[in-house]
Amino acid sequence: MDEQALLALLNSTPVTADGPVDLLDDEDYASTLARDLGGRGTGAEIRVLREVRDQLQDAVRAGLVPAGLDDALSGVVQRPLPLTQDGLRWELHGPAPRLPAARAVIAWAALASRRPGRLRACGNDECRLFLIDHTKGNTARWCSMSTCGNRMKARRHHSRTRGPSLDPSGGEQ
Repeated sequence: MDEQALLALLNSTPVTADGPVDLLDDEDYASTLARDLGGRGTGAEIRVLREVRDQLQDAVRAGLVPAGLDDALSGVVQRPLPLTQDGLRWELHGPAPRLPAARAVIAWAALASRRPGRLRACGNDECRLFLIDHTKGNTARWCSMSTCGNRMKARRHHSRTRGPSLDPSGGEQ
C-alpha cells in the first residue's frame, strides 16, 4: 500500500477559505481514491472508506487504536503472491466494499510499526491535515512549510516582538 494514498485519505477533510470540506463528497475524487487503494470506486467502497478515514484520523490525533478499525478488516485475508525478483507481494481477499479501507488500515499499521511517530497531525491547530515526517531528526511539524509553517512562525514572531499594550488609563492590558 502506498503511503501517499493513505495520506490522501487522511487529508480528505481540509479546511478551505469557506470552512471544512469533505473531499469524499466529490464523486470523482472519492472514486479515484478508492481505485488508488485497489478498489473499483463504488459507492459501497466510499462509504466504508469514509468511516475508516474518520477512525484513522482520530487514531493519529489521539495515538489510540479505535476498536472500529477491526470491522474494516473483518473477513479480509492477505495471501502471498509467488516470489519474484522484486520480492514478496501480497494480495487481499475479502468483501469487495471493504478492500480499499482494509488497504488503508494495513498501510497505517505498517507505517506505525515501521516508522513510529512519523505520521502525525499538522502542528497548526486550525489545520486538519496530516503529514508523514521524512526528516532525519523526526522534526517536521506542519503539513506544508509554505502555508502552515510560515503562518505559525509568523504568529510566534509577532507574539514575541509585540510589547505589552497600554490602555488609555496608563495601565497594561
